[in-house]
Amino acid sequence: MFVPCGESVPDLTGFTLLMPAVSVGNVGQLAIDLIISTLNMSKIGYFYTDCLVPMVGNNPYATGEENSTELSINAEVYSLPSRRLVALQLRSIFIKYKTKPFCEKLLSWVKGSNCARVIVLSSSHSYQRNDLQLRSTPFRYLLTPSMQINVQNKMKSLNWEEMEKSPCIPEINDSEFCVRIPGGGITKALYDESCSKEIQMAVLLKFVSEGDNIPDALGLVEYLNEWLQIIKPHVSSEDPTVPSLRWKMPSSWRLLFGSGLPPALF
Repeated sequence: MFVPCGESVPDLTGFTLLMPAVSVGNVGQLAIDLIISTLNMSKIGYFYTDCLVPMVGNNPYATGEENSTELSINAEVYSLPSRRLVALQLRSIFIKYKTKPFCEKLLSWVKGSNCARVIVLSSSHSYQRNDLQLRSTPFRYLLTPSMQINVQNKMKSLNWEEMEKSPCIPEINDSEFCVRIPGGGITKALYDESCSKEIQMAVLLKFVSEGDNIPDALGLVEYLNEWLQIIKPHVSSEDPTVPSLRWKMPSSWRLLFGSGLPPALF
Protein backbone atom coordinates (compact mmCIF):
# COMPACT_ATOMS: atom_id res chain seq x y z
CA MET A 1 0.00 0.00 0.00
CA PHE A 2 2.77 2.47 0.93
CA VAL A 3 5.22 3.41 -1.81
CA PRO A 4 8.29 5.39 -0.64
CA CYS A 5 9.67 8.28 -2.67
CA GLY A 6 13.24 7.02 -2.25
CA GLU A 7 14.80 3.62 -2.69
CA SER A 8 14.47 2.65 0.97
CA VAL A 9 11.42 2.58 3.25
CA PRO A 10 11.74 5.27 5.97
CA ASP A 11 11.88 4.11 9.57
CA LEU A 12 8.74 5.37 11.34
CA THR A 13 9.25 3.49 14.62
CA GLY A 14 7.81 5.49 17.50
CA PHE A 15 6.34 8.19 15.23
CA THR A 16 2.92 9.77 15.76
CA LEU A 17 0.72 9.53 12.67
CA LEU A 18 -1.56 12.51 12.04
CA MET A 19 -4.32 12.00 9.49
CA PRO A 20 -7.69 13.45 8.50
CA ALA A 21 -11.08 11.93 8.04
CA VAL A 22 -12.83 13.07 4.87
CA SER A 23 -15.67 14.60 6.85
CA VAL A 24 -18.12 17.51 6.90
CA GLY A 25 -16.50 20.77 5.80
CA ASN A 26 -13.22 18.93 5.02
CA VAL A 27 -12.00 20.32 8.33
CA GLY A 28 -9.57 17.47 9.05
CA GLN A 29 -7.96 17.78 5.62
CA LEU A 30 -7.60 21.55 5.98
CA ALA A 31 -6.05 21.05 9.42
CA ILE A 32 -3.50 18.56 8.05
CA ASP A 33 -2.70 21.08 5.28
CA LEU A 34 -1.89 23.66 7.96
CA ILE A 35 0.36 21.25 9.86
CA ILE A 36 2.29 20.10 6.78
CA SER A 37 2.71 23.67 5.54
CA THR A 38 3.66 25.18 8.91
CA LEU A 39 6.21 22.50 9.80
CA ASN A 40 7.51 22.31 6.20
CA MET A 41 7.20 18.52 6.30
CA SER A 42 8.89 16.51 3.55
CA LYS A 43 7.02 14.09 1.30
CA ILE A 44 8.30 10.56 1.90
CA GLY A 45 5.83 8.53 -0.14
CA TYR A 46 2.25 7.87 -1.14
CA PHE A 47 -0.46 5.23 -0.82
CA TYR A 48 -1.18 3.12 -3.88
CA THR A 49 -4.80 2.17 -3.28
CA ASP A 50 -7.99 1.45 -5.19
CA CYS A 51 -10.12 2.66 -2.27
CA LEU A 52 -10.00 6.36 -3.16
CA VAL A 53 -11.24 8.21 -6.22
CA PRO A 54 -8.15 8.83 -8.44
CA MET A 55 -6.93 12.40 -8.52
CA VAL A 56 -3.85 14.35 -9.56
CA GLY A 57 -2.93 18.02 -9.19
CA ASN A 58 -0.10 20.49 -8.71
CA ASN A 59 1.97 20.75 -5.56
CA PRO A 60 -0.41 22.20 -2.94
CA TYR A 61 2.49 23.42 -0.79
CA ALA A 62 4.48 25.12 -3.57
CA THR A 63 6.72 27.93 -2.34
CA GLY A 64 8.02 29.06 -5.74
CA GLU A 65 8.29 28.25 -9.42
CA GLU A 66 10.95 25.60 -8.78
CA ASN A 67 8.54 23.26 -6.98
CA SER A 68 5.15 24.44 -8.28
CA THR A 69 5.07 21.85 -11.08
CA GLU A 70 5.50 18.84 -8.79
CA LEU A 71 2.49 16.56 -8.90
CA SER A 72 0.36 15.44 -5.97
CA ILE A 73 -2.12 12.58 -5.77
CA ASN A 74 -4.99 11.42 -3.56
CA ALA A 75 -3.05 9.98 -0.59
CA GLU A 76 0.42 11.22 0.30
CA VAL A 77 2.65 10.80 3.34
CA TYR A 78 4.85 13.53 4.85
CA SER A 79 7.24 13.40 7.80
CA LEU A 80 9.26 15.50 10.22
CA PRO A 81 11.81 13.17 11.82
CA SER A 82 13.04 15.80 14.29
CA ARG A 83 9.58 15.81 15.92
CA ARG A 84 8.84 12.14 15.21
CA LEU A 85 5.73 13.14 13.28
CA VAL A 86 4.31 11.61 10.12
CA ALA A 87 1.23 12.99 8.35
CA LEU A 88 -1.08 11.29 5.88
CA GLN A 89 -3.07 13.67 3.68
CA LEU A 90 -6.19 12.40 1.88
CA ARG A 91 -7.41 14.50 -1.05
CA SER A 92 -10.35 12.58 -2.50
CA ILE A 93 -13.43 10.70 -1.39
CA PHE A 94 -13.79 6.97 -0.85
CA ILE A 95 -15.18 4.64 -3.48
CA LYS A 96 -18.40 2.94 -2.39
CA TYR A 97 -17.88 -0.15 -0.19
CA LYS A 98 -14.12 0.56 0.02
CA THR A 99 -14.09 2.27 3.43
CA LYS A 100 -13.57 -0.88 5.51
CA PRO A 101 -10.82 -2.33 3.27
CA PHE A 102 -8.99 1.01 3.45
CA CYS A 103 -9.19 1.12 7.25
CA GLU A 104 -7.87 -2.44 7.49
CA LYS A 105 -4.97 -1.79 5.10
CA LEU A 106 -4.10 1.52 6.74
CA LEU A 107 -3.98 0.07 10.25
CA SER A 108 -1.95 -2.92 9.02
CA TRP A 109 0.56 -0.41 7.64
CA VAL A 110 0.54 1.48 10.96
CA LYS A 111 1.34 -1.74 12.83
CA GLY A 112 3.95 -2.81 10.29
CA SER A 113 5.63 0.61 10.47
CA ASN A 114 5.68 0.48 14.30
CA CYS A 115 4.03 3.89 14.62
CA ALA A 116 3.47 4.68 18.28
CA ARG A 117 -0.02 6.14 17.89
CA VAL A 118 -2.54 7.57 15.43
CA ILE A 119 -4.38 10.89 15.78
CA VAL A 120 -7.38 11.42 13.51
CA LEU A 121 -8.59 14.97 12.89
CA SER A 122 -12.27 15.00 12.05
CA SER A 123 -15.57 16.89 12.21
CA SER A 124 -19.26 16.23 12.78
CA HIS A 125 -22.51 17.93 11.83
CA SER A 126 -23.22 20.76 14.25
CA TYR A 127 -26.98 20.53 13.67
CA GLN A 128 -27.05 17.02 15.14
CA ARG A 129 -25.76 18.06 18.55
CA ASN A 130 -27.86 17.34 21.63
CA ASP A 131 -28.76 19.94 24.28
CA LEU A 132 -25.65 19.26 26.37
CA GLN A 133 -23.36 19.60 23.37
CA LEU A 134 -25.06 22.84 22.32
CA ARG A 135 -24.23 24.38 25.70
CA SER A 136 -20.56 23.37 25.76
CA THR A 137 -17.38 23.56 23.71
CA PRO A 138 -17.65 22.45 20.04
CA PHE A 139 -14.58 20.20 20.44
CA ARG A 140 -14.61 16.54 21.46
CA TYR A 141 -12.14 13.66 21.70
CA LEU A 142 -12.26 9.86 21.60
CA LEU A 143 -9.62 7.40 22.78
CA THR A 144 -9.23 3.70 22.09
CA PRO A 145 -8.78 1.58 25.26
CA SER A 146 -5.03 1.13 24.62
CA MET A 147 -4.66 4.92 24.24
CA GLN A 148 -6.63 5.74 27.39
CA ILE A 149 -3.99 4.09 29.55
CA ASN A 150 -1.36 6.60 28.41
CA VAL A 151 -3.16 9.90 27.89
CA GLN A 152 -6.45 9.92 29.82
CA ASN A 153 -4.92 11.94 32.68
CA LYS A 154 -3.49 14.45 30.19
CA MET A 155 -6.92 14.95 28.62
CA LYS A 156 -8.43 15.55 32.06
CA SER A 157 -5.74 18.10 32.89
CA LEU A 158 -6.64 19.96 29.67
CA ASN A 159 -10.34 19.93 30.70
CA TRP A 160 -11.25 18.34 27.37
CA GLU A 161 -14.67 16.77 26.89
CA GLU A 162 -15.01 13.21 25.64
CA MET A 163 -17.48 12.45 22.86
CA GLU A 164 -20.78 11.48 24.46
CA LYS A 165 -22.67 8.33 23.62
CA SER A 166 -26.14 8.74 22.11
CA PRO A 167 -28.98 6.39 21.08
CA CYS A 168 -27.79 4.12 18.27
CA ILE A 169 -31.15 4.74 16.58
CA PRO A 170 -31.86 8.47 17.15
CA GLU A 171 -35.63 8.14 16.64
CA ILE A 172 -35.91 5.54 19.43
CA ASN A 173 -35.04 6.93 22.85
CA ASP A 174 -34.76 3.57 24.61
CA SER A 175 -32.37 2.06 22.04
CA GLU A 176 -28.83 1.10 23.03
CA PHE A 177 -26.30 3.91 23.42
CA CYS A 178 -23.17 4.10 21.28
CA VAL A 179 -20.70 6.60 19.85
CA ARG A 180 -22.15 8.28 16.76
CA ILE A 181 -20.25 10.76 14.58
CA PRO A 182 -22.72 12.00 11.92
CA GLY A 183 -20.86 13.54 9.01
CA GLY A 184 -17.59 12.06 10.26
CA GLY A 185 -16.84 9.91 7.20
CA ILE A 186 -14.47 7.06 8.09
CA THR A 187 -13.90 8.30 11.64
CA LYS A 188 -16.13 5.75 13.38
CA ALA A 189 -14.93 2.86 11.21
CA LEU A 190 -11.29 3.73 11.91
CA TYR A 191 -11.97 4.06 15.63
CA ASP A 192 -13.81 0.72 15.85
CA GLU A 193 -11.12 -1.07 13.84
CA SER A 194 -8.39 0.42 16.05
CA CYS A 195 -10.21 -0.75 19.17
CA SER A 196 -10.38 -4.31 17.85
CA LYS A 197 -6.71 -4.29 16.76
CA GLU A 198 -5.57 -2.66 20.06
CA ILE A 199 -4.01 0.30 18.25
CA GLN A 200 -3.43 3.51 20.15
CA MET A 201 -5.69 6.05 18.49
CA ALA A 202 -7.14 9.41 19.44
CA VAL A 203 -9.88 11.18 17.49
CA LEU A 204 -10.11 14.97 17.80
CA LEU A 205 -13.15 16.55 16.21
CA LYS A 206 -15.17 19.73 16.00
CA PHE A 207 -18.89 20.24 15.42
CA VAL A 208 -19.15 22.32 12.23
CA SER A 209 -21.39 23.35 9.34
CA GLU A 210 -20.49 23.45 5.66
CA GLY A 211 -19.20 26.80 4.39
CA ASP A 212 -15.92 28.64 4.85
CA ASN A 213 -14.31 26.09 7.17
CA ILE A 214 -10.86 27.70 7.45
CA PRO A 215 -11.68 29.07 10.95
CA ASP A 216 -12.80 25.56 11.97
CA ALA A 217 -9.52 24.07 10.72
CA LEU A 218 -7.51 26.71 12.60
CA GLY A 219 -9.52 25.93 15.73
CA LEU A 220 -8.92 22.20 15.35
CA VAL A 221 -5.14 22.51 14.96
CA GLU A 222 -4.99 24.82 17.97
CA TYR A 223 -7.00 22.21 19.89
CA LEU A 224 -4.43 19.58 18.84
CA ASN A 225 -1.60 21.95 19.70
CA GLU A 226 -2.82 22.23 23.30
CA TRP A 227 -1.91 18.56 23.63
CA LEU A 228 1.08 17.97 21.34
CA GLN A 229 2.65 21.45 21.41
CA ILE A 230 3.47 21.20 17.69
CA ILE A 231 4.29 24.90 17.58
CA LYS A 232 4.80 27.26 20.46
CA PRO A 233 2.59 30.34 20.83
CA HIS A 234 4.26 33.71 20.31
CA VAL A 235 3.31 36.97 21.95
CA SER A 236 1.22 39.35 19.87
CA SER A 237 2.74 42.78 19.32
CA GLU A 238 -0.71 44.36 19.62
CA ASP A 239 -1.57 42.74 22.93
CA PRO A 240 1.38 41.11 24.77
CA THR A 241 -1.00 39.31 27.13
CA VAL A 242 -2.70 37.37 24.30
CA PRO A 243 -0.62 34.59 22.71
CA SER A 244 -1.25 33.90 19.04
CA LEU A 245 -0.25 30.93 16.90
CA ARG A 246 1.48 31.23 13.56
CA TRP A 247 -0.09 28.68 11.25
CA LYS A 248 1.10 28.94 7.66
CA MET A 249 -1.64 28.61 5.08
CA PRO A 250 -0.47 26.69 1.98
CA SER A 251 -0.29 28.45 -1.35
CA SER A 252 -3.09 26.26 -2.76
CA TRP A 253 -5.58 27.91 -0.41
CA ARG A 254 -5.54 31.03 -2.59
CA LEU A 255 -7.93 29.18 -4.91
CA LEU A 256 -9.95 27.44 -2.21
CA PHE A 257 -13.14 29.14 -3.40
CA GLY A 258 -12.13 29.46 -7.04
CA SER A 259 -10.56 32.40 -8.84
CA GLY A 260 -11.77 35.97 -8.48
CA LEU A 261 -14.52 37.55 -10.55
CA PRO A 262 -13.40 38.63 -14.05
CA PRO A 263 -13.13 42.45 -14.28
CA ALA A 264 -15.04 42.28 -17.58
CA LEU A 265 -18.21 41.56 -15.60
CA PHE A 266 -18.15 45.11 -14.34
